Amino acid sequence: MANSGAAAATATAPRHSVTVAPGTPVTWRRQVATDDLSSYVDKPHVPRAELAVDREHPNGSKGHVTGGMTVLQQHFAFFDRNNDGIIYPWETYEGFRAVGFNMLLSFLGMIIINGSFSYFTLDGWIPSPFFPIYVRNAHKGKHGSDSEVYDTEGRFVPQKFEELFSKYDRDRKGGLTFMELLEMTEANRNVMDFFGWVASKLEWGATWLLCRDDRGVVTKEQIRGIFDGSFFERMEKQRRVGMKEYRQY
Repeated sequence: MANSGAAAATATAPRHSVTVAPGTPVTWRRQVATDDLSSYVDKPHVPRAELAVDREHPNGSKGHVTGGMTVLQQHFAFFDRNNDGIIYPWETYEGFRAVGFNMLLSFLGMIIINGSFSYFTLDGWIPSPFFPIYVRNAHKGKHGSDSEVYDTEGRFVPQKFEELFSKYDRDRKGGLTFMELLEMTEANRNVMDFFGWVASKLEWGATWLLCRDDRGVVTKEQIRGIFDGSFFERMEKQRRVGMKEYRQY
């Protein structure tokens, strides 16, 4: 059944700006934001190199140090525990533990992440037995079947980020449930991209497991903070100073 509000908007909108095709139900179910996002974010279609900006945070994460890195590199850099630009498996494990995962899931995360992404971020063709991930080459680890919030160079695309919620947070609660995240990963699947499909499922599953509240919702702000790594930093700091007790998974 078509959404009546969307139908009315489609009926009155100029043809060149209509975002819903009457004969294609998926365009009704996954609607893009049609309000003027540029009122909140300047040129939201333009990828941001260092800042993860949205309508609530047009200047990015307050107090977050970008270090001249892309947003994708900042996400990776949290796991570079000694800040040498290289993430070894034991550092990935330590990063998982720092945000609250238990030993088993931290170990699995270490195996999956370094085992999957190390080779693609190396400078040469010869694999390393230590499975390092080079932060400077984080963009080489971008896989398919993803949200496209990161572009192919690791920049952050505000418009794509907002679409996560216009498409899947249909009741406008300010976040996404497990089933909505699952729907999103299914919708983003690319043909014959088994690796990207599995990677996306695991990444968003871990995000939900770590961040969900009592309603089972991961908030928009938590998701934005995961994209630039600032949420990881806040979580580790709060755990260290005992401001809040997080679950151990």
